[in-house]
Amino acid sequence: MNNSFPISVEDFRHFAKKRLPNFLFDYIDGGSNDERTMAANIADFEDYCLKQQVMSDVGSVNTSTELCGQTASMPLALAPVGMAGMMARRGEVQAAKAAKAAGVPFTCSTVGVCSVEEIKQASTSIPWFQLYMLRDRDVVLQILERAKLAGCNTLIFTVDLAVAGMRHRDYRNGMLAEGLKAKWSMFSQLATRPRWLMDVGCLGGPHAIGNLSDVVDNPNSMAAFKAFIDSQFDPSVTWKDITWLRSVWDGKLIIKGVLEVDDARQAVDAGADGVVVSNHGGRQLDGVASSISKLPAVVDALDKQIDVFMDGGVRSGIDVVKAVALGAKGVLIGRPWVWAMAARQEAGITALLTRFQQEIEVAMALMGVNRIAELNADLIDH
Repeated sequence: MNNSFPISVEDFRHFAKKRLPNFLFDYIDGGSNDERTMAANIADFEDYCLKQQVMSDVGSVNTSTELCGQTASMPLALAPVGMAGMMARRGEVQAAKAAKAAGVPFTCSTVGVCSVEEIKQASTSIPWFQLYMLRDRDVVLQILERAKLAGCNTLIFTVDLAVAGMRHRDYRNGMLAEGLKAKWSMFSQLATRPRWLMDVGCLGGPHAIGNLSDVVDNPNSMAAFKAFIDSQFDPSVTWKDITWLRSVWDGKLIIKGVLEVDDARQAVDAGADGVVVSNHGGRQLDGVASSISKLPAVVDALDKQIDVFMDGGVRSGIDVVKAVALGAKGVLIGRPWVWAMAARQEAGITALLTRFQQEIEVAMALMGVNRIAELNADLIDH
């Protein structure tokens, strides 16, 4: 592989693996249990084929669209990724800058390293904000207030994390294990990545969860953050809590983590403006269906009442075109932008997004369409 010119998502993944300590690479790369759902997310895109249409006037192809009330250069947003700031120095800031330059939304994670205020100040853009429901609703209100003050008007609320999935890689590499053997394993992995140690370990601080710095007793301790987060995830959350959330948030509300039609309808009833068809990138319940295979049924059932997005397994602009043709308003990508950032910093994300847009544009031209709105299920063979 040519070290100078990573092109595809898999190229960036290859270089990210070389640069990151193994436990951090596995944290991003891995899924739950045997990772079957994670694999299906990618493989099942092959079940859908684009229709090539020739001799059409495609001299004015335009990939732009509107996502949650804002113009985007293509139907794509950067998904929230927890701890992304550990993959490159102030990683969320780098990603937000690249997203702004590319004209697509960036989503700030509740458990990102960089706070929403830092992201806004450094990137001069207003991100979407992702939230989990915490046991302490006063903390939820504090976080929402910070997001509002930063100008955020789109809230991505994640509903598929009642409990954490069984991520075997994180145990195997020592990240979730305990004792001296686990500590030695982590130390030995760090020792093999001196470039990361300098860039992130030494120069990338503070190593904290920026959006929770006001509610954790010791904001300088990652162990304190982990203990707080573990204590705050709430498995008792129901749709009634989403109705409450709707009452306290006056911006766009997108429910992320829906796979079944009945749940999508519940989201509509709770007042959501959209849903993301998602299985958390195969990181939660292994053995469920892929996101792309579930998308058409949700689209049909909701019948344009609210916007439908999807994530999971998107690895190219062609995958984006397939999802949009099947009814998605847009897609969210997670692992691809983190791999690109780990491999080549902000420039890597810029190159990745440029490639996605080029692939979308070329695919549309060869399918005989000029506008995103012209993509529909008639252009898909299944």
